[in-house]
Amino acid sequence: MPISSISTLTRAFFRISHAGLIACVLSVAPLQAQEYPLEIQHAFGTTVITQKPVRVASVAWANHEVPLALGVVPVGFAAANFGDDDNNGLLPWVEAALNDLGATAPALFDEGDGIDFEAVAQSAPDVILAAYSGLSQSDYDTLSKIAPVVAYPETPWATDWRDMILLNSTGMGMAAEGAALVGQIETEIAQTAARFPELAGKSAMFVTHLNPMNLSTIGFYTDNDTRVQLFHDLGLVSPAVIKNASESGRFSGQISVENVDMLQDADILVTYGTPELLEKMSENTLTARLPAVSQKSLVLLGNSPLGTAANPTPLSISWVLEDYVRLLANAARNVK
Repeated sequence: MPISSISTLTRAFFRISHAGLIACVLSVAPLQAQEYPLEIQHAFGTTVITQKPVRVASVAWANHEVPLALGVVPVGFAAANFGDDDNNGLLPWVEAALNDLGATAPALFDEGDGIDFEAVAQSAPDVILAAYSGLSQSDYDTLSKIAPVVAYPETPWATDWRDMILLNSTGMGMAAEGAALVGQIETEIAQTAARFPELAGKSAMFVTHLNPMNLSTIGFYTDNDTRVQLFHDLGLVSPAVIKNASESGRFSGQISVENVDMLQDADILVTYGTPELLEKMSENTLTARLPAVSQKSLVLLGNSPLGTAANPTPLSISWVLEDYVRLLANAARNVK
């Protein structure tokens, strides 16, 4: 059964579940079963899965969160190399999910120098999840010798959390469950945003590059990035510079600080940094003109789990949503 057929089913399910009919749709038999052999089309061709996988492994960032969210403990996944608050290789929401399932951490693959193919092979997986990843053709070819691989559909590191769930759950033989999870998360986001109406219609941008020692350029994510897409889910909109940069299909862009007036319609700026950054921006003649600086509607995220979770993933959204939205709402209240 090709992925295009499954995608139609799961996306139809997703639209209905978002309308509050999850229980009804779950009872529909065609969404409960997947036919095998299963064909999944992606950037490197087609992966064929002959039977429902039992042993699930993943590589790259956050793919393991899909099986964990669906109650399946992977046999191995990549160790966290950013935002890990206690250096155990697990982000806090992943550790919480394992605890909820009464499970200990499986094999953690060290990907500091790239994929550890030997460790992946030793975990003896039936399928390898990599819908959100930067696999090269060589990576894919090597992993495919170990087990069928669910790769990204088109572009490296471009799969949003919705499609990550839908693709990886399909590869696990749990397409309907994955679609239900998407609906549940969307409902949670909508309910949280509804409690903070001050966000609606405010413009926000996620700044990627601000060096307190050198404020010569301002980097940012476009509408094509998952961080900005979460803004939109919360009722925020993008300023004109973001919209214009997004039309190129790029996921990031930058402007010279001399063009800082292009950001006058940005109500809220979100970036990584410490209070020192705000101090330096306030002292700089050009960045001090930014409304987000003068109004103190700047949200600073450090190298912390909260900062890591600003890039939304299946488990991190629920873990940080309330705290993150409160920070955004506090900034929105300062907008004049």
